[in-house]
Amino acid sequence: MNDRLDFAFDFDLDELAPADAASEEAVKRFWSGDLTALSQHHTTPNGSHSFVIAQDHSATWGVPGAPQVMAIAVARDLTRFTYTLETSHHATVSFAQAWLVERGCPPEKIAKLRDGLMKPADDLTVWVERQIRESGTRYQVLDNHTSDSDPCETWTLTRDSSAAQEPVRLFHEEWNHDAGTYTMREGAFAYIGAARTWLDDRSGPLPEPPEYSDHNGTVVRARIARIALARSAGASAAPKAGRDVPRTPPAGPVQRPVQGRPL
Repeated sequence: MNDRLDFAFDFDLDELAPADAASEEAVKRFWSGDLTALSQHHTTPNGSHSFVIAQDHSATWGVPGAPQVMAIAVARDLTRFTYTLETSHHATVSFAQAWLVERGCPPEKIAKLRDGLMKPADDLTVWVERQIRESGTRYQVLDNHTSDSDPCETWTLTRDSSAAQEPVRLFHEEWNHDAGTYTMREGAFAYIGAARTWLDDRSGPLPEPPEYSDHNGTVVRARIARIALARSAGASAAPKAGRDVPRTPPAGPVQRPVQGRPL
């Protein structure tokens, strides 16, 4: 499939009818020309489900700071010739992945992103993103923001239902365009106001969650070590990016590249 989504081809809905009013409305608002796929998974046999993560170019013309990553879930009932379509916007790919995993997408499938995007800068980034992707309903998203000017970053403010201490969690993603990498870090706060104060003044480092340093810290370090080992083992076998590398869209007023990735 092409990376630039074509609604009729990729989702194959020409002979199907929307199963409900929400899906019918979603189709009316859907414009595939604004989207570039970052990851997609289609089930077999019969292609009953499609899961897609895409950059929404239309968000670059909207309210500054609006999320620019779209998750799309399509479910087809081939016996009734109907389908359901859901979409959701997120500041980061990892939260879009979590939304799709909750709707039945295998996490290892939607974790595979296309070539030519920015890469995680370190193993902690990989671990935090995996934690988000496989979190289920653990994180209640309270707010998010995307910025491609100084600082080039996204942040997602959440409430962690599994946290015994400091349940307000801030996931901060920062891009390094020169290196072609990004970092993702998790911060912990006792209440929402403290997290917003940190975002406003940045007077110190993002405070780590308590579990990073207590007895569970050993588990965290062990998991990160396994990620490092897997990344090291796979580095020599990883294929190089081909010619079909995403390119930056034509320049225009207030154009903002999503996630700092060169699309």
